[in-house]
Amino acid sequence: MSYQLWDLIWFVISAVSMWLMLPIHFRSVEHQKLETERGKDKGKRIGARYGVISGWGFFIFLFAIWLSPQPRFTIPFLEGHSIVIPLIDFSIPLTNLLIFLPFLVVGAWFGIAGVKATGLAVAETHRSEKVVSTGVYGVMRHPQYFGAIMTHVGFSILMSALYSLIYTPFVILYNFLVARKEEKELIREFGKQYEDYRKRVPMLRPKT
Repeated sequence: MSYQLWDLIWFVISAVSMWLMLPIHFRSVEHQKLETERGKDKGKRIGARYGVISGWGFFIFLFAIWLSPQPRFTIPFLEGHSIVIPLIDFSIPLTNLLIFLPFLVVGAWFGIAGVKATGLAVAETHRSEKVVSTGVYGVMRHPQYFGAIMTHVGFSILMSALYSLIYTPFVILYNFLVARKEEKELIREFGKQYEDYRKRVPMLRPKT
């Protein structure tokens, strides 16, 4: 088997594995259903475990997508200037680094602000006891997923990872599906309060 084919297989396995986290995430936010099936306390514990597995699994496989061997692209600006990372003998074009930084800053800000607003436990388990609509959640309904998308684009550019960059629409779709599923469950749990919040604040873009 050729070296190029092995590279493609690594990328495909990483990409498919990321999508295998989707049904686990869906299950993690079905709080009422889990509690009906397993009892209140056990249902909460199972949902929390599903949340941790799907959340961390998504990011682990996203890292694998960025790092998988794949064709590298170049940006014809400051070409020839690069930064070499000696420990791993990897060269990062200066242009890619400059483009990466704003994506990282924006993505990290929204992601961290989202975690701070809800708490780490809610971010990991996908279970909230109330509708959070202030701070960053007054700007966007899903700041953490927006942050993940921005970070994915940034790291794809930083690594000059062609397959990863082309894969961006699928990362956006994944986060959209997760957000939509969560909102269906939040409407079941909080009713009109969450429906009113949805009308005021955009899902995956900053409010203008």
